Amino acid sequence: MTELNVEQVRGVLSAACQAIYDAREALSEADRQIGDGDHGIGMGRGFKAAREAVDSTELTTVGDAFKAVGSAVMRTSGGASGAVFGTMFRGPAKVLKTETLDGEGLARALEESAAQVQLRGKAKPGDKTMLDALVPAGIAAREAAESGGDVVAVAKAAAAAAHEGCEATINMKATIGKAKSLGDRSLGYRDPGAISVTILLDTIAEGIEAA
Repeated sequence: MTELNVEQVRGVLSAACQAIYDAREALSEADRQIGDGDHGIGMGRGFKAAREAVDSTELTTVGDAFKAVGSAVMRTSGGASGAVFGTMFRGPAKVLKTETLDGEGLARALEESAAQVQLRGKAKPGDKTMLDALVPAGIAAREAAESGGDVVAVAKAAAAAAHEGCEATINMKATIGKAKSLGDRSLGYRDPGAISVTILLDTIAEGIEAA
């Protein structure tokens, strides 16, 4: 698979949205370890709406699909998660003006996602947030694309790097957000936002490979 058309991208993103909705209880359980336990509730609500949006929106470009997901998440998730995960998908819409998605396009999308989320949330890698999964994913995607990898290889590299980054949050102390007040007690747990990124990128990689 060298590239996906717009309808294939629609299907891939729809499945990713469903995966988050299906994981909402597990995400809330993860959030109860270092937060108030509502991460899964907001994410479930937002990505349910996002799936409905991407399934029904008329799409001309790949960016339209990403924008549909991001806009719905921003509109319905609520809280900080809605803002940053909405930005994760809305951010790359402006660099995806084509009718197909290839490895280079996916790498650019993930790099833009990470950059825009950092601007929006004012966090950085090492703060124990979703960025600890998203930033490595973007870096790995770029390396895979520059090595000549197709869209499947790029997606798999991004997902693998996101998992490594997510696992690394176990040994990080939260320095931003609600978990910041826990101090050392935030050690020993994966960040719920980073877990969400792994779910999204896993499902996207699986969908791209199956397309």
